[in-house]
Amino acid sequence: MDVRVDADGIARCGWVGEDVEYCRYHDEEWGNPLHGDRALFEKLSLEGFQAGLSWITILRKRPRFREDFAQFDPETVAAFGPDDIERLMADAGIIRNRAKIIATIANAQIVTQMASGELDDFIWSFAPATPRPRPRVLAEIAATTPESEAMSKALRKRGFRFVGPTTMYALMQSGGMVDDHVAGCWRAT
Repeated sequence: MDVRVDADGIARCGWVGEDVEYCRYHDEEWGNPLHGDRALFEKLSLEGFQAGLSWITILRKRPRFREDFAQFDPETVAAFGPDDIERLMADAGIIRNRAKIIATIANAQIVTQMASGELDDFIWSFAPATPRPRPRVLAEIAATTPESEAMSKALRKRGFRFVGPTTMYALMQSGGMVDDHVAGCWRAT
């Protein structure tokens, strides 16, 4: 189903489903332009944890992720050591994937070496110059784009991990760099 009308009478993108938190996320966050180094570091990290999983899983665990990762403050996360890794691996409230935890810490270390605002500028430099046509159906939404492939390659060149082109396209969608709300969704304007 490309667009669904929920019990509240609102037409939403079909991927949302009936979960109240997912509806709130779709209505209030997904596709809104996101700026700021800390906010984008959080998004980059959570999208990395999402790789291979559903976003609703991450969304439900996001409050605990924020608590465990010091609100995704890059300076604090960059200083995490072996004890922090073991603490995170023991916490069932997050995704306990050692490689993703270590990557998040390493990515924070890279962010702390960047000037203030540089991560924001860098990420947004990959936003398409002109908006793509609005998808009419979910099948028209790409998994990757030349921009997400370029972003992934540039981030990997800087040393970032868990930043594949599909993951980076998800960041572009959720962070408002592209607008993939399907025609007929109330957010499609």
